[in-house]
Order: sequence, then structure tokens, then C-alpha cells
Amino acid sequence: MSQAALGEAVGVSRHTIIAIEQARYSPSLETGFRIAKVFNVGLEDVFGWEGD
Repeated sequence: MSQAALGEAVGVSRHTIIAIEQARYSPSLETGFRIAKVFNVGLEDVFGWEGD
């Protein structure tokens, strides 16, 4: 799936998808749910945290 197609599917720009992929931007919870739905994965697969 292209970044543009994913952005369109979840209602954000291609540039937002790029920023999310590069960990420069964390998506809103709503966008995270939409991404999870597109890929049929759990929300925990969309959000990650590498803190202590």
C-alpha cells in the first residue's frame, strides 16, 4: 500500500504517514485505530514505546 493510499484511507496526508513511519510524529488515537483497521492488526501493533 502506498503512503498516499494509506493517508487517504485514514484521513491524513501522505506527509503525515511519512512522519509517523519515521517516528517524527505520533498519530492520534483515532488515527491509530484507523491504521489498525486498515491493516487488520491490534492497536498495540500501531503504537510502540521504547521507554523504561
